[in-house]
Amino acid sequence: MTDVLIVDDHMIIRRGLRQILSEAPGIDLLHEAEDGPSALRILRTTSVDVVLLDIALGERDGLDVLKTLHSEFPRIGVIMLSVYPESQFALRAIRSGAHAYLNKGCSPDVLIAAIAKVATGSLYVTPAVAEVLAQNVRGGVDGERPPHELLSNREFQVLQLLAQGRSVGQIAQQLTLSANTISTYRARIFDKLELRNPADLFSYAARHRLTG
Repeated sequence: MTDVLIVDDHMIIRRGLRQILSEAPGIDLLHEAEDGPSALRILRTTSVDVVLLDIALGERDGLDVLKTLHSEFPRIGVIMLSVYPESQFALRAIRSGAHAYLNKGCSPDVLIAAIAKVATGSLYVTPAVAEVLAQNVRGGVDGERPPHELLSNREFQVLQLLAQGRSVGQIAQQLTLSANTISTYRARIFDKLELRNPADLFSYAARHRLTG
């Protein structure tokens, strides 16, 4: 039997996942956490086989939590479950220790199959993620890695939101960070990607399919 921890800051999402998984064979206990610190407290006192982890978790995002999970609990299978397309975060998630990356639009059957595979310590790769991995291999062979791959996970998340047309204030509210912090991330992004203005950013995002 598999024990699962659901980590998502939206109660409706957690309850929906709980309902789906409660009807799945082979899944025993289901735990819930609304953020990274809560998840870590549960994991430090409770035996869990698989963690379903959202990316957008406020002040400490899912990719940061993932690194801690991978360091402290290397035997636990982690599935990143997010609204973001595979092309934007799948590669980063797997590099950071995730065993699978699923879009929240996936079917219950895919989710249940991923949990079963990940619980054994194996990777679960969807066709969309396989394509992302293949593109990365080709890029590595050609020596052509896009500059945004050098951004930190948080910088990349801010880049993605800026590319959607979000303002600094809106991003700060969504990520539960200060506007000054988001402005600092924005400045770093412009510097690292050699962007001069918002038009350059939108052009870069469209060229690299970062707008979702």
